[in-house]
Amino acid sequence: MRTIVAIILIPLWILPPLVANDDVSEGEKLFALHVKPLIAEKCLACHGAEPDDIQGGLDLRTRETLIAGGESFEDEVLIPGKGEQSYLYRTASRSEEGYEMPPKEADQLTEAQTWWIRDWIDAGAPWPDEQRVAMIQQRYAEGVQVATSKALSDDWQNRRYEPQKLWAYRPLQHVSVPAGKHPIDWFIDEKLAAAGLAPAPPAPAAELVRRMSFGLTGLPPTPEDVRHFTREYANDRESAVRTLAQQLMASPHYGEQFGLRWLDVVRYADTAGFANDYSRPNAWRYRDYVVRAFNEDKPYDEFIRQQIAGDEIDAEDPENLIATGFLRMGPWEQTGMSVFKETRQQWLDDITDSVGQTFLAHALQCAKCHDHKFDPVPTRDYYSMMAVFSTTQFAERDAPFLDVENKTGFEASDQWVNAKVAAYERERKELNQKVAKARKQETGDAKVGDNGLDPGDEASLARMSKNIARHRWELDRTRPIAFAVYTGKTIQRNNVGNRIELPENPWAKGQLEADAILAGGNVYSPTDPVQPGPLSAAVALGQMQPPSFPDGKGKRRLALARWIAAEDNPLTARVIVNRVWSWHFGKGLAGNPNNFGGTGALPTHPQLLDHLARWFMDQGWSIKKLNELIVTSQAYRRSSRHPQPQRQATLDPKGNLYASFQPRRLTAEEIRDAMLVASGELNRSVGGIPARPDVNLEVAFQPRQIMGGAASVYEPDPTPQQRNRRSLYAEKIRGLRDPFLESFNQPGPDKSCELRETSTVAPQALTLLNSEEVFDRSIAFAKRLVDEQLDDVETIDRAFQLALGRTPTAEERSLCLDQWNDAIAEESSRSYQAKTWPDQIMRTVMAEKTGQPYDFIETMPAYTNYQPDLQPADVDAKTRGLAHVCLVIFNLNEFAYLD
Repeated sequence: MRTIVAIILIPLWILPPLVANDDVSEGEKLFALHVKPLIAEKCLACHGAEPDDIQGGLDLRTRETLIAGGESFEDEVLIPGKGEQSYLYRTASRSEEGYEMPPKEADQLTEAQTWWIRDWIDAGAPWPDEQRVAMIQQRYAEGVQVATSKALSDDWQNRRYEPQKLWAYRPLQHVSVPAGKHPIDWFIDEKLAAAGLAPAPPAPAAELVRRMSFGLTGLPPTPEDVRHFTREYANDRESAVRTLAQQLMASPHYGEQFGLRWLDVVRYADTAGFANDYSRPNAWRYRDYVVRAFNEDKPYDEFIRQQIAGDEIDAEDPENLIATGFLRMGPWEQTGMSVFKETRQQWLDDITDSVGQTFLAHALQCAKCHDHKFDPVPTRDYYSMMAVFSTTQFAERDAPFLDVENKTGFEASDQWVNAKVAAYERERKELNQKVAKARKQETGDAKVGDNGLDPGDEASLARMSKNIARHRWELDRTRPIAFAVYTGKTIQRNNVGNRIELPENPWAKGQLEADAILAGGNVYSPTDPVQPGPLSAAVALGQMQPPSFPDGKGKRRLALARWIAAEDNPLTARVIVNRVWSWHFGKGLAGNPNNFGGTGALPTHPQLLDHLARWFMDQGWSIKKLNELIVTSQAYRRSSRHPQPQRQATLDPKGNLYASFQPRRLTAEEIRDAMLVASGELNRSVGGIPARPDVNLEVAFQPRQIMGGAASVYEPDPTPQQRNRRSLYAEKIRGLRDPFLESFNQPGPDKSCELRETSTVAPQALTLLNSEEVFDRSIAFAKRLVDEQLDDVETIDRAFQLALGRTPTAEERSLCLDQWNDAIAEESSRSYQAKTWPDQIMRTVMAEKTGQPYDFIETMPAYTNYQPDLQPADVDAKTRGLAHVCLVIFNLNEFAYLD
């Protein structure tokens, strides 16, 4: 067992008096406080870290070697008393063309840093010994020293930090809120008053109900919801808002919305990614676990423990096994062409960093090769955290289906997979016969090359065999298996595209990995041994109880999970509260939800963040209660239009005072789902195997390589019911992104997304106006409206209510009616043929061995009984004309943006 010893920080003013000389010169101060650390950080990697490999012959380890110069500049690198003439300053300030140092633009020194060098040289370039440097640093250095585990260098160990940048490591502050005051508004309003800025008035009921509905479920309110809330809001605002919040969070769609946001952070995907983009047939069960956790309001501390160490808590509980899918969400998996040891290390690096960002808001890979440049995270801490996972192994584990899991569509999924495999097997059999015949001919008198084989025939055999193996593995999608892990020795594996079984005895075979710091992050260069452990700065500065971590066969991940979920951990509650806040307001109280370190944005309202973190834990780590607290605040309910916009822009240009609610564009998934709601096509069933929506055919049929072979084309589900599910359930293929969702900033699944980006670019407008996806929704929307058999005026009113949550103005109604009539006249002169889809396609791909292109025919069984969405040929001219109006409504800013 490893025990972390508590470290007490002693304020400098109570240390005994220093005995060193008091006659410290300004030059010595410059050297000790600035120049020496600067040389160590920026220069020694090339000019001193490796004594046998001094680049350019310039050694910066001593004053004497600096004065001696190097190959390019002799006797002029350091000229004491002559800063501007010394090449050390001239290269650092980049005034010596061709000799700019450091050479990388990203490492360029600031002007202030170059002045430190110049002024130090002007002062005679004093170079006090280590003892005197330590005395000067202790006496004159600004900032705070942090006691951490042993660093790679004494300079780093003794470095100082700006106190305000250590805020996240310190214990939660406690500030009492006056009785009867809403805690969020009390802190927000205090800052508004100090700035002399009045808040915006409350948002109108119709805007607020739409904001809350999308915010808590990701779906628009029904017209009936809008009318009911408007009535209740007029009678009692506080009660109406609280009741609506509770109703929305009781909906199963609440878990889908918050689950989607969590899956952004953990990088959920249904395939492995990169060249190894195989299916992960059981990953969907982890996605549904996340949705379930939010719907059930699983305490967040339990949510943490299950995802990091569910199997070590209770491997007999399927939910625990499914939850550990979190540990395998990254794109790193073993391939048949990679070196196992290296790929294994890539996963260890990835999961260490992922746990750091997800739960602690720390990107830990910055400390992989050297002690962290900005944060009190030594390399030893990085490898101690990594050691927690060195006994974690991959496995697809048996896990019976839970009663709550959605098993709809299993039979159809298996039928498609079996049909795909059968088609490949027929083709392979025919080609094998052709190849055998050709080879038989070659043994006779036939000339080589004149054997009837096409250039791609042998390449096709390899391609078919690979795709058969891939698809057979996809049959696991409907089997009770968890995409999970186990604890045991590391067994070298080369499993590619098939299930990894759980060994009978995880400790019988394999290697118990030696945990050590890797020099330069190189898996082949282990140095000092380490033991499993947490972030030492959080223990010290956070005044945490010293935790114990087992090594050997112990439950290391469970120890880490308990440390992360401990109430005295200064990071964890702050991180999740900040995430939830950012999901509502579009930005965190601390501006970088994945980065609470020195390069992250400082909190705008640190006392509010700490109050919410403490309140959250006191409320049983309940996300639902936190959501209710946020949406019932006046800050959340404000109008997005401030009555004094110019004054607001002057006093609060970045919106950090929350004087008004910041409008936001719907996410990519919300836009698609809102269209399906308006058209009446949305399948609202929760959970289950991934849906395969229609995507642009050029994208669907484009070549996709997996391990040098050509993957099968993308085929949608045959029925609209399965295709038109919520976008959360769309199969997420790393190597084939849905162009519609990608256009609207759906993040890629390779890196953790702390906050959705919102761009405004031309392809978005073109997509909304011209894409088949939006056109299909417009036809269906129009058909829904016509089927309600309302008069024309009522039909337009109903369209606005369904899509925008309001009735149109008189002018809007008149314009829409005119457009509808004009479109009917235009459509009456047109005729449409029913569209058909072939179940075979000619494809061209590159042969794996030769790199030469070859053609082949691929069978697509999904199109054999494909049922398209409603098409123009299926409806009359009146409906098609109304679809033009529906298309315009879908293109309104009001449809895509929330006030």
